[in-house]
Amino acid sequence: MNKAVSSLDLSIYLVTDADMCHAAGRTVAQTVAEAVAGGVTCVQLRCKDAESLDFFNEVMEVADAVADSVTLLINDRVDVFLAARQAGATVAGVHVGQTDLPVALVRKLIGPEAIIGLSASTPEELKEAEENPGRVDYIGIGVVRDTSTKTDAPEEHGIDGTGQIARSTHLPSVAIGGIKAPDMAPLAREGLDGAAVVSAICLAPDAREAARELADQWAEGLRSAGH
Repeated sequence: MNKAVSSLDLSIYLVTDADMCHAAGRTVAQTVAEAVAGGVTCVQLRCKDAESLDFFNEVMEVADAVADSVTLLINDRVDVFLAARQAGATVAGVHVGQTDLPVALVRKLIGPEAIIGLSASTPEELKEAEENPGRVDYIGIGVVRDTSTKTDAPEEHGIDGTGQIARSTHLPSVAIGGIKAPDMAPLAREGLDGAAVVSAICLAPDAREAARELADQWAEGLRSAGH
């Protein structure tokens, strides 16, 4: 296993939303820096509607702000990942969905050392992820609850259903979709490797404190599960 994958900590996983960050009075880079200081372990930069240059500049700003202190992933945009890496940014990989570029092709583009995450929730999607020749490093399972941040999200699974999906695959798994601090401990007890949040941090008045609460709740879930 390569170094990036072996050191991957998915537990407190932030997916960014620029509009939410700005509504809270911060830039994306400021939000990420505060969240990482509070305990976020993995960050996925998502900017679906941005022009390529704007997204690239955001990635570079965030990478500069958090340096090597957190795993930094790019949502969907393989071109932006490659450009940022070429420009010297510490970006670890990409996360793609079922309608994005095929994993096997993405792997050829980004190389064997980079991380690939894939959204997968159905038995068919899980089987494809497990057997994919491009090597999926972790899966995102959603949604736990209906969420306004992803309009094309599948039906909600709930915490129990999400746990059942996670236990049905050998791949590391991250829950996503409407997750708040009180959900962290139950998800940890269900055996998830991590939980991804958007508004719980991006809209929080204090991103550092929000991340700290999420991390504390996750740790409590692990303790109560005997880990």
